[in-house]
Amino acid sequence: MALFNPSRDQVRQFFFDAWAKLQQQQALSEIEAMAVDVMQAHPEYHHVLNAPERYRDQSYFPEMGETNPFLHMSLHLSVLEQVSIDQPPGIKAAYHSLWRQHGDAVEAQHVLMECLAEAIWQAQRGGAGLDAQAYIDSIQAKARD
Repeated sequence: MALFNPSRDQVRQFFFDAWAKLQQQQALSEIEAMAVDVMQAHPEYHHVLNAPERYRDQSYFPEMGETNPFLHMSLHLSVLEQVSIDQPPGIKAAYHSLWRQHGDAVEAQHVLMECLAEAIWQAQRGGAGLDAQAYIDSIQAKARD
């Protein structure tokens, strides 16, 4: 799987495969184990993961209030990877602060995901690259709240 620029189908297959490996008690790679932790934290997506033939090509419409479970879980993985390497610098400390504030790792990740989604939206809106400084500033502001 191309981890840096996977297609929609590759992302979905990655989640389906990792979930199937968990169900079959097969060994997981480090990234699969991280993904499984995210999947287990979201039981509302288990019906999707249990039916790849039905959901592999499913369209989601956020403007109609639909959450794309694959996008949501991918954002979790993105912020967890950022935390693991402390990139942008300061995200790891902010994450741990948010975790303490919320008393829950998943909720802390959700805060980071909101900041990441906003940074991506701003970059797309402005037609520029992601502003890493604005992104970490947003995270650190949330960690201080």
